This record gives sequence, C-alpha cells and structure tokens, in this order.
Amino acid sequence: MNQIIALPVLYSLRNCPYAMRARLAIYAAKQQVQLRDLVLSNKPAEMLAVSPKGTVPVLVTASNQVIDESLAIMQWAFSQSDPDDYLDSKAPNALAEMLAVIEIFDHEFKGHLEKYRCSKRYHEPSLITDRQQCERYLTDLELRLCQHQYLISDKPSLVDLALMPFIRQFARVERQWYLQAPYPKLRHWLNGYLQSRMFSKVMEQHPLWLDAKQEVVFGDRT
Repeated sequence: MNQIIALPVLYSLRNCPYAMRARLAIYAAKQQVQLRDLVLSNKPAEMLAVSPKGTVPVLVTASNQVIDESLAIMQWAFSQSDPDDYLDSKAPNALAEMLAVIEIFDHEFKGHLEKYRCSKRYHEPSLITDRQQCERYLTDLELRLCQHQYLISDKPSLVDLALMPFIRQFARVERQWYLQAPYPKLRHWLNGYLQSRMFSKVMEQHPLWLDAKQEVVFGDRT
C-alpha cells in the first residue's frame, strides 16, 4: 500500500486524445502512476482543487508538482526514464525539432480536425472542404513515412506518440473514405500502434475512480 501512495496521480479520461498521449508516454517511459479515470460531467473535487481549469490529463507528481498539459506530462515521463530513447538524446536539436512538429499539429491541424468531425456529425455541406484542410497535414506525414519507418526517423519518437491519438480520430470520421485514401504509409503506421500491446494497455477500461474509489496502478516497469 505504501508503494501505491507514493506513486504520482494521473487524472484521465479513457478516450480523450490528450489523456491518451499522456498515458502512451508514461507507458513507453516505463513509469507507474495511480490512474484515476473520470467522466467530464463528474469531475473529482480533488482534481479541481489542484487544476481549476478542469481538463484532463492532470498529473500530480510524488513531490506534489501539478502538470496539467498533456505534452508537459509526456516530457515529464521521459525525463524520468527514456529506455527506448524517444527524445533522441544524442541529437542536439532533436527535441526542438520534435516540439516544432507537434506545435503545428496542436495549433493548426486540430482545429481543422474538429471542424471536420463536426461537419460529419451534423451533415454539413463543408465536409469535403474540411477534410481537405486536414489532408494538407496528412500529406506531410505520408511523405515523412516514405522516408523512414516513423515520423522522425526509423525509430519511434515523442512525435509519434503525440500525434497518433489525433490521427486515430481523423481515421474514424469517414472510415470507408480513409481506408482507400492515398495514405498507405500512414495507415500502416497507425495500424502498428492500434494493434500494439502498448495501445491495448493504454486503452484498458477501468472503473471510474469516483464510483469505485479503487486505486489502479497504470504503467509497466518490466
């Protein structure tokens, strides 16, 4: 029990892409946290006390540091341990380059993705136009994957984990269109993650923390 109490606490929402990428990094970094799954309609008072903005993910470290941005949680995880070198530590400018790619997707692509998802949901006439706005960014990823196995090089990086949940969202909007779209390398890359042990662990369903008050240890130190 003392070991569980000493672990960082992660407030998370299973299907939120921001929470998803935080969990992916924690898993890849072989860290362990107390996972507190929630629904946005019923936010724990404990989470709101440390992060009043009320969005997930929120990480409270063992030293009571509060980190409530998904990318910052990812970087925290890899600062603790990076056994597979997701930050490409030997390349001096690698992290800056990774963050620049992620920033483009976080501040540009995601806005277009939300419009595209809304267009499909509400049968808007702008559906194709909104999809094409997203495709400008997918084309860049396809070109990257023609050059190497992952988005930055031949090994996975912070960028792959940060972008994957949002590419997954895109792929689910018009499933039949996506399956025949001119992005075979991107489909292969995404499928590799969706079929991985890491993703199955990251997406494992747990009882809602407020309902069960059950402490779930998430992560893999093996």
